[in-house]
Amino acid sequence: MMHEPYSEVTPLTGSLLYHWAVCSRSAWLYSRQITPDYDHEGLGLGRWISKTAYSRKVVREVSLPGAKIDVLDTDGDAVIVVEVKKSSRMVKGARLQVLFYLWRLKEHGISARGEIRVPKERKRIEIFLDGEGEAHLLTSIRALGEVLERPSPPPASWIPYCRSCAFLEFCWADDPQDPAPEANNPASEFQEE
Repeated sequence: MMHEPYSEVTPLTGSLLYHWAVCSRSAWLYSRQITPDYDHEGLGLGRWISKTAYSRKVVREVSLPGAKIDVLDTDGDAVIVVEVKKSSRMVKGARLQVLFYLWRLKEHGISARGEIRVPKERKRIEIFLDGEGEAHLLTSIRALGEVLERPSPPPASWIPYCRSCAFLEFCWADDPQDPAPEANNPASEFQEE
């Protein structure tokens, strides 16, 4: 098992990997239990979709160490880990999240495949924990660890996602309108294009 030096303070979760892939600053904030406005429209919509989509499935919201799986589905003898998202815009982050869940299950001897499901778009994206996926996951975990070990958050860096982010006012209190459109984000190579 890989050593996670920052896990004594902040346990590694699939959700942190998702947030890191979108914005390293938001991952750092979440890791310190600094959370955005609970009533933010985007967060509320995401919670509603998660609770109402696939409501007929028998196994929903399975909690494991570092993982809160939205739905466990089956296809014959195959186990499918399902992550439900409101949009496919952040699919790279969602892919890391599902890869992490598959990796954790593999550590416990459970073979599964994953799917990102976007009900609004009627999309299903299959995810497999193959050699390439596992290597990408482990590289991402190390990079996330470097961010989480920092004593302070990465500086705010404007990305297109900022416009709909629940942390918008926290990061851009002085100027929430494209304050630094050319700024560089440390997780940018993993972000959506």
